[in-house]
Amino acid sequence: MGGMTQDLFRTNAYQTECTATVTAITAQGIGLDRTVFYPLGGGQAGDTGCLVLADGRQIDIIDTRKGRTEDGIFTHEICHQPLPDLREQLLNQDHTTPFKLAIGDTVTARIDWARRLRMMRFHTCSHLLCHIVPQLVNGCSITPDYARLDFNMTEALDKETLSAAIARLVAAAHPVTVGTITEAELDANPALVKSMSVQPPRGSGQIRTIQIGTNTTIDLQPCGGTHVANTAEIGQIIVTKIEKKSAMTRRVVLGFAPCAV
Repeated sequence: MGGMTQDLFRTNAYQTECTATVTAITAQGIGLDRTVFYPLGGGQAGDTGCLVLADGRQIDIIDTRKGRTEDGIFTHEICHQPLPDLREQLLNQDHTTPFKLAIGDTVTARIDWARRLRMMRFHTCSHLLCHIVPQLVNGCSITPDYARLDFNMTEALDKETLSAAIARLVAAAHPVTVGTITEAELDANPALVKSMSVQPPRGSGQIRTIQIGTNTTIDLQPCGGTHVANTAEIGQIIVTKIEKKSAMTRRVVLGFAPCAV
């Protein structure tokens, strides 16, 4: 795949659809010139949804990934992945597929909003957890059904104590804002990076940040994921499990409280 996809989700995580032009159809998926679909990365799962064709028919998208070169280097293209059989039919222009798609066609890219919003709530909550547990993170996963963070620490953690601390920050309705810092500013403040395993992408000179709180900063760190605009939108998320994964790792799993949507 080649070219660059304009990633609309980075400036507006609440945009659920957009019109776009097909730029590529390959084994990696369907490339678009612009998209609202978030690709797997930074621990957050890729979006699902559909591409609506000019005739109203829909191509279901089951995953979204970053494009790769033949030697495995990530590109700036975002790949929208249909079901494997349909992907093969589109790639080979198989006459048996009812979907006719070509480079240059206009489509509407539409995410599964309910699924995305769950991940936005979990992802923002994980940043609150980084504030509550001020330790480096050596692994994380953000899904529609749960989130987990692996903290580099030896001390014991308590589910009820962490859940209560999360509830207080959610109820305080702290604003969540997207910003940027320069690479030089990050170099001068390396503690802003909370992850031991993933470093912010460099090369553009600017690094995207997520800040929680204004008058009092609850959390500030580089992040490329999607987030809610206010902690109140996180809703009822609790710590469902704490595990000792190794001598130096404590895993905290977040889930929706019973009856919470």
